[in-house]
Amino acid sequence: MTADAREWLERIRALPVGGPVRLMNVCGGHERSISAAGLRGALPSQIELIPGPGCPVCVCPEEDIYEAIQIALHEPVTLVAFGDMLRVPVNVPKGEVRSLEQARTAGADIRPIASPVEALALARERPDRTVVFFAAGFETTTAPLASLLVQGVPDNLLILLSGRLTWPAVAMLLESETPGFDALVAPGHVSTVMGPEEWQFVPERHHIPAAVAGFSPTSLLAAFYSVLRQRLEGRAFLDNCYPELVRPGGNPTAKAQLGDAMTVVDANWRGIGVIPGSGYALAPAFAAHDARQRFPAYRDAARRRAGEMPPGCDCARVVLGKLYPDQCRLFGTACTPRSPVGPCMVSDEGACRIWWSNGVRTPRAA
Repeated sequence: MTADAREWLERIRALPVGGPVRLMNVCGGHERSISAAGLRGALPSQIELIPGPGCPVCVCPEEDIYEAIQIALHEPVTLVAFGDMLRVPVNVPKGEVRSLEQARTAGADIRPIASPVEALALARERPDRTVVFFAAGFETTTAPLASLLVQGVPDNLLILLSGRLTWPAVAMLLESETPGFDALVAPGHVSTVMGPEEWQFVPERHHIPAAVAGFSPTSLLAAFYSVLRQRLEGRAFLDNCYPELVRPGGNPTAKAQLGDAMTVVDANWRGIGVIPGSGYALAPAFAAHDARQRFPAYRDAARRRAGEMPPGCDCARVVLGKLYPDQCRLFGTACTPRSPVGPCMVSDEGACRIWWSNGVRTPRAA
């Protein structure tokens, strides 16, 4: 831990925090940094760090994954997706293909990629082959996809989009009867694209302290200190603790390209339900690249339901900050990274996988 981080930690320890204070971090990257640096153990015990809805793989609805599996199995296409998506299970009868990884084993041409540019390169290399990019992600991965579309992509590249916006899930929690947190640490990467102003509603509308943080222990501890001090002083505002990358207004070019290539729609979140204005769909100008319009037969409306986590899986409650990962009864027993039951144990941004990777291996005693 750097000297700057130690200084922020000492400042936090000097605050008269009092009773329990719950700080929610939205970003999966934040949760990785918090766990890897051991920040939970370093902070005063009355400060709780709650992982929130910051894992796009975890909230990708089951019907979208099922649709991708069926297209890959039954159409002459190459389907590409971010690596984490390949292992996310869906609920199907025993013996049926339940993940993209199993579909690949069954003969489908499915390949993991790390960025939208790889999907574009593959489509250009194989002009005789239809390439379907199953694009699940938040604003930070949807913006590069929008940029590719605006600049022009080949006719054989189709998009199966499952993009989500981050802030509506937080708004939903704050508008519920039991938000479950007292201050918010807002995601740095999303704010780099969309601007910190996107989180202004938290202090203005709900009078809850908020701070944008980067991914170093120094930036995270600075954000924790900011929101704790705001709370002690009885005021709430949005603080930018990631000024080296987060600028007022965000990235104007990226936001303009998102506006040109995407429309904002109501969207389903796995295990949570439909959140108004929380999803991206391709704009009408890009309908020719919409995999759902090319392959409409695989859209199964019957699979669209709020409670579609596997039996016993508490991923939805973990995503919403209602439970810590090790409070799920399956954590570390039936559900491990080698044999995940729910998506939170699959993704590198899932809180369950992060906690497991940092040494938490058994469920918490009831």
